[in-house]
Amino acid sequence: MRYAPVTERLAGLGGAKWEIHALARRMKAAGEDVIELTIGEPDVPTPAALMETAHAAMVAGRTGYSNGRGEPALVAALAARYSARRGRPIGKDQVMCLPGTQTTLYAILQTLVSEGDEVLLGDPMYATYEGLIRATGAAVIPVPLRPEAGFRIQAADVAARITPRARILFLNSPHNPTGAVLTKDDLVALCALAAAHDLWVLCDEVYEDLCFPGVPFASPLDLPDHAERVIIASSISKSHAAPGFRSGWCIGPAEFCARLLPLSETMLFGSQPFIADMTAAAVAAPSPVAAEMMDHFQRRAILIRDRLDGVAGLRVHMPQAGMFALLDIRASGLSGDAFARALLADAKVATMPGESFGTALAGWLRLSLTQPDDRIGDACSRIAAFAEARRMAA
Repeated sequence: MRYAPVTERLAGLGGAKWEIHALARRMKAAGEDVIELTIGEPDVPTPAALMETAHAAMVAGRTGYSNGRGEPALVAALAARYSARRGRPIGKDQVMCLPGTQTTLYAILQTLVSEGDEVLLGDPMYATYEGLIRATGAAVIPVPLRPEAGFRIQAADVAARITPRARILFLNSPHNPTGAVLTKDDLVALCALAAAHDLWVLCDEVYEDLCFPGVPFASPLDLPDHAERVIIASSISKSHAAPGFRSGWCIGPAEFCARLLPLSETMLFGSQPFIADMTAAAVAAPSPVAAEMMDHFQRRAILIRDRLDGVAGLRVHMPQAGMFALLDIRASGLSGDAFARALLADAKVATMPGESFGTALAGWLRLSLTQPDDRIGDACSRIAAFAEARRMAA
């Protein structure tokens, strides 16, 4: 039988990247004491007030059809939020609501690129980005994110990879998996480069509210001179510890949103009104859980650094934001994938191999910071013992 070309473009880009996570879940289900440092699922509950808002909305009958742009109260709340945060008016016609950041990014890319186009993307990259881009038929053009630059994408590295087929500069700040946060100067240089080559600037900002103390957040939406080419995507999944509600949005030029609207209507024809009511309440005020999560994640990253940096040649990269730390295991002589598989088998610690996030993280691991402190400490002990044993056996 015949299948659409998209199935070939996405072969190997779905669950295969999460194979070690899936294996760890099977081991835990079988009763093994596995410490799971794989996915970025917040370890605090969704705020009770938001749950109550969603429940009250359901009881009130907010369970019918919606529309392709989003419920009016949520669209208005997002326009007000971004107008206040970015210091310039953001109209309701610049807002689109979709189920989660992943769906939002898929819709954005389907609106902007097609077969033969190119998307410039930092490497390492979040594990699903390559599939999102390749689903459109466009090509991923990796731009190396260098450790010596703090894993922040550099305009000169982007410029060296621009061709006439380039259409989008795809940013992610705060960055997953590295925890890097772009500065305003970075964004000024990147947006100027995009303007010179008539590129869209797309930025995934889902970790905006999880910058560590002393690390300022900057967005390309802060730059009014580039408003006609900037689109950002976000959701309440991380900031409000609500990943299962799948409530996201994008902010962009009004014309872009008008172009995206028929696609949104074709895909989904609206999100659930009761979730929209919950989201409107969430974005209208500061997150009640973000500060607690930031404290937890920063403390656990410091714990990992203090316990593992320098042990058996391991090096820890400290994040500036988000819920992950990076562990450089290249001194072991193993790939990230081989190290992660052996670590899970021998020490019962599940991590994400760097190769799941692009070629630039070959020989690294991504460690989630979403386990309790004592489990993070136990994981560090197991990783250190495993790495020392490997070194002694070499």
